[in-house]
Amino acid sequence: MPIPKSDKIWFNGAFVNWDDAKIHVMSHVVNYGSSVFEGIRCYNTQRGSAVFCLPQHVDRLMNSAKIYRMDVPYSREQINQAILDTIRENRMKECYIRPVIFRGYGEIGVNPLGCPVDVVVAVWEWGKYLGKEALEQGVDVCVSSWTRIAPNTLPALAKAGANYMNSQLVKMEALKNGYSEGIALDNQGYVSEGSGENIFLIKGGIVHTPPLGSSILPGITRGVVLQICRDLGIQVAEHAIAREFLYLADEVFFTGTAAEVTPIRTIDKISIGCGCRGKVTAQIQQKFFEVVNTGAEDRHGWLSFIHSIRETK
Repeated sequence: MPIPKSDKIWFNGAFVNWDDAKIHVMSHVVNYGSSVFEGIRCYNTQRGSAVFCLPQHVDRLMNSAKIYRMDVPYSREQINQAILDTIRENRMKECYIRPVIFRGYGEIGVNPLGCPVDVVVAVWEWGKYLGKEALEQGVDVCVSSWTRIAPNTLPALAKAGANYMNSQLVKMEALKNGYSEGIALDNQGYVSEGSGENIFLIKGGIVHTPPLGSSILPGITRGVVLQICRDLGIQVAEHAIAREFLYLADEVFFTGTAAEVTPIRTIDKISIGCGCRGKVTAQIQQKFFEVVNTGAEDRHGWLSFIHSIRETK
């Protein structure tokens, strides 16, 4: 899917035209994948445009940079503001947001410390990641032959560009074999996550999900869903999950900023539960979309409203 252009990108503290946001081909990030990033959504709620879980995303972005010893020349507050300003500058009511911190042009070689740390924020219009119908009908997925990155290799807690080379292999294999998405196992053979989503299973009314020790990214939407389960009085168990438990679950769904809450109807061509969105998944979906579509009952402060956007700007 081509990226639809917006007008401006925030680049190291200044707005530049979309087509002028360029880096040198010998930048460290091009040669060695030295970047960390976030995916964030701004929703056009009934109370106005609002960024979903903005502080949580920026915290994870800065934590990812810290793991990779990147000295970011901006504070959390400045990046928060840059994101809000970029949405306003592009007159967006609803959009996907991509802040990226990367090692720029300076020195060549594996050692990145002599290269500058650059920061950009881009926004664009983007629909449902796995398709509109997927939210109701569910998607068909497979267990990937590719294993998720092992502990003490690449840090799974960092949302780093290099980690997504692994994700690309999972995704491409799934698509080539006729599936919408793949599920990776960890290096112990337990369920980890999708190429860009966390995963939840429901069995006997209990929600199960892999722990952080299963080489998963600590998803922001994952945390929201855990809180929704607590609010609804649904029991949650975080533990290592055997592959075969996927097939025996009553319901399975993905979570993520892009995927939101997407049901899974088949895994490896085995029907999950009724082969459609299950009752518990629908209940969690409803609570999630009540917040992001209406802006109502934001009990946990997940929405950062863009109050100063003007229709005539």
